Amino acid sequence: MPEPSASRPHVHEEVVQRVNEIMPCEEELFDLAELFKLFGDSTRIRILYVLFESELCVCGIAEVLGMTQSAISHQLQVLKRAKLVKYRREGKTIFYSLADSHVRTILDQGMEHIAE
Repeated sequence: MPEPSASRPHVHEEVVQRVNEIMPCEEELFDLAELFKLFGDSTRIRILYVLFESELCVCGIAEVLGMTQSAISHQLQVLKRAKLVKYRREGKTIFYSLADSHVRTILDQGMEHIAE
């Protein structure tokens, strides 16, 4: 085990150096924190869970959640900007779905964690 520094008796220099080498940069950590903030809103979580089950249009999501289309549209814009949902157009209707399997994994892991 490495000898502690004389000026900081409990700091293990090798461990500190190794952690500093693998630590993401501040910008990446900020972006990660911003991503997790999006999961801090229960309406957005509910929308993601609806899309977890099925691709739907705004009116379908609003119906399932008992909310206005305007409220759903606003939250979908936030989720789209964060690349958590994607959309496709069919005629005049836009259908939304989860952007990729990472979103499903984040939701699954979160549920698994709170169930412990």
